[in-house]
Amino acid sequence: MNDTEINQIIADVLDGEIEKFEKIMKVYQKPIFLYCYHMLGKHDEAEDNAQEVFLKTFRNLRKYTQYEMGFSAWLYKIAYHQCIDFIRRRKLVKYLPFFYRDDKDNNDVDMHIEANYFDESVHQAMTKLSAEERNLLILRCIEDKSYQEIGLILGKNSASLRKKYERTSAKFRKYYAQAKGRGVYEYGEGSGFEKTVW
Repeated sequence: MNDTEINQIIADVLDGEIEKFEKIMKVYQKPIFLYCYHMLGKHDEAEDNAQEVFLKTFRNLRKYTQYEMGFSAWLYKIAYHQCIDFIRRRKLVKYLPFFYRDDKDNNDVDMHIEANYFDESVHQAMTKLSAEERNLLILRCIEDKSYQEIGLILGKNSASLRKKYERTSAKFRKYYAQAKGRGVYEYGEGSGFEKTVW
C-alpha cells in the first residue's frame, strides 16, 4: 500500500467510513505486533500493546500530518512511545530483558518468531543493551528503517543516530561474542588477541 492509498483511506475514515481503517490494520498489524514483541519480549504484552497502538492511531488520526512524516514513521512513533510507557510503568526500563522466556510463554507464535529472528546468544547480547539501544537496533536491523525515519520516530537527529548505531552495533557484537563463548579477549582490544591469531 503506497502513501497515496493510505492518505485516501485516512481521508475516508475521517469522513465517516470508519470500517476502512481495517485496511490499515491489515497492512501494519503484523509488523507492529513484531515490533512490540521485540521491545517487550512477551506475546500477550505485545498483543495488548499493539492493539493499544491502533486505538491511539485511530483516535489521533486527525492529528496525522502527511507533510511532517510518512504514515509508517508516525505509526512506529506511536508504537515506540506506547512500548516505552509500558516499560516505565513496569519500572524495569534499565533491566527489561529483550526476551523474557518461560516455558508457559513459549506458545507456537513465540517459537515461530524466535526461530525466525533470534537465537539464545542474540537474546543474551540484547539484554545487556539499554531499551533505547535495543530500539535503535530493532528499527534499523529488523524493521529496516532509514536513519531519517528513525530520527522522526525517536525525535532525534539522524546524523547522531548513525553514530549511536555504530557504537551500539559494536557493543552488541562484543556481547554477542561473549555469549557465544569467545570472550572479550578475542576482540583484539590490546588483549593479546593478535598473538592468539598469529
